[in-house]
Amino acid sequence: MTLPSFITLLRPDPGETTAVGTLGPPGTSSEVAATLLAHRLATPGDAAAPVHLFDTYEEAGAALHARRVTHVVVANAYKAVHHFYMDAALDLSDVFVMDTPLYGIAVRCDAGPVPVSPTIASHPSPVPIIDQLLPRRHTSYKVIHSDSTSAAARAAVEGTADLALTTVPAAQAHGLKFISRTRPIRMVWSVFTRQRRPGRGGRAA
Repeated sequence: MTLPSFITLLRPDPGETTAVGTLGPPGTSSEVAATLLAHRLATPGDAAAPVHLFDTYEEAGAALHARRVTHVVVANAYKAVHHFYMDAALDLSDVFVMDTPLYGIAVRCDAGPVPVSPTIASHPSPVPIIDQLLPRRHTSYKVIHSDSTSAAARAAVEGTADLALTTVPAAQAHGLKFISRTRPIRMVWSVFTRQRRPGRGGRAA
């Protein structure tokens, strides 16, 4: 994993960070990014703020509006990230680059032979790397969209998909084994907070 490069747009006030929200469940790349941010924002000598995981980025955003978290981390590859940028009640406070945990195509450890044309559970954003990773013996496949990499791993465990495009942490958490090589995805992450500055077309929080 590369060392992240942060571009800080709004420096949080000391002691302001009470919780960081992002996409769950445990094992997502978003959780890794949010945990890194929580440690970065911690006051020296103090414990990092807790990371709260939500079923969707939108639920994390709702928690931010409701003041149940102070920061939300969203992957810029997320197809609906523009809703966060356009929200007049939110500020973009940080942007950073971080490699995701290793991605690969995994199967349940006790699964039988994988079909030649398998179904593959995946979050929509990393779907393009399936063609890079899927072993050549599989001549075609069908993608089943999942809400996160962890949800994709769970789909393989539950049998709703033959395979999962998922991360190493999620595969380990769900007892999957990889049938492909693995690779990271270099990704931009955006950090949103409630707006504190008036005069941008919205109210200050």
